[in-house]
Amino acid sequence: MRKRPDGRWEGRYTAGRNPATGKAIYKNVLAKTQKECKEKLERAIEKNGKVDVVRSGKYTVAEWVRLWFETYSKPSIREQTAYYYNNYIEKHIVPGIGNIKLDKLTTLQIQQFYNKLKTSGRVQRYEHIELKDKGLSNRFIRGVHGVLNSALEQAVKERLITSNPAEGCKLPKIEKKEMKVLLPEQIGAYLQEANKRGLLPAYYLELTSGLRRGELLALLWTDLDVENMTISVTKQVNRINGQLKVSQPKTSNSIRTIPIPKQAVDLLILEHEKHPDSPYMFPSPKTGTMYDPDSFRHTHEKILAATGIEHIRFHDLRHTFATLSLQNGVDVKTLSNTLGHYSAGFTLDTYTHATQRMKREAADTIGSVIDQAM
Repeated sequence: MRKRPDGRWEGRYTAGRNPATGKAIYKNVLAKTQKECKEKLERAIEKNGKVDVVRSGKYTVAEWVRLWFETYSKPSIREQTAYYYNNYIEKHIVPGIGNIKLDKLTTLQIQQFYNKLKTSGRVQRYEHIELKDKGLSNRFIRGVHGVLNSALEQAVKERLITSNPAEGCKLPKIEKKEMKVLLPEQIGAYLQEANKRGLLPAYYLELTSGLRRGELLALLWTDLDVENMTISVTKQVNRINGQLKVSQPKTSNSIRTIPIPKQAVDLLILEHEKHPDSPYMFPSPKTGTMYDPDSFRHTHEKILAATGIEHIRFHDLRHTFATLSLQNGVDVKTLSNTLGHYSAGFTLDTYTHATQRMKREAADTIGSVIDQAM
């Protein structure tokens, strides 16, 4: 340390060596007093030990997140997940905070970025269609955070930054949407309309199995075991970058064999007789190949409109199956396996509305038994 002509104290330290020349890289700290300078110098040396000084200022946020995605993330995730991650990066992170130097990124900047996504983060895809809601959902923002947080964690491990600034951010709460289902008195009209469109077997199977849409449309005729009345679920189809892609289900729990009722088996046999040379359980009426998930969803919406049933998502047919199963005595463990959930606890949490009714009925039953015994 030394006292400068201007009266301030200066402390210098070796921050590293230039990899090209081998020469030492020096940095300094300044303070009004010798004691303060000593303390600042100690902190600077400690901080410097956690950072690769040569590389720490090399990347912008955009450069690092893209490099992290291609090197650490993309090789180990599913194609559909990679599509979502890339969308988070290119449509939101890069335009929002991409030009900031990685080692200068602060918690405040990230928080302001998240807040802006909440109020006006939705991307205008079509100029002729006005956005009804300019803000992004809490779930989407948490998805963006998950990607950014992982990239910054890796930056800490590589000593590009001393700490992860995303850790201090306040995230929006997960929105728990109210679950909607087809009411028992609506199911008949729904299936009759599906029948008019030549799709009764597909929608009947959905309501009696609770398959995910991608799982349902990826089924092959060979996935049906007529004798044992079961369906093997081993794959799913999704539209990624405009192309239909078949892949394994997201988790090992999703690969399963499930029982289906005889009525469903009979309908599937009749369906196969209409196109005996097709390998697909439900081939597209337009192309003869695998049914497009988006087209199938649009048909669901047309069925709802034709029957006057309040709008529900296609995924709510899966909820309908689960709710009816619980209300009619199917135990949670069995239902969890059928749905391909990772645990019965998750199933219980998801279908609290149905299990609460079951608990109420159980309590009333016990009360009746005790009353009769008194």
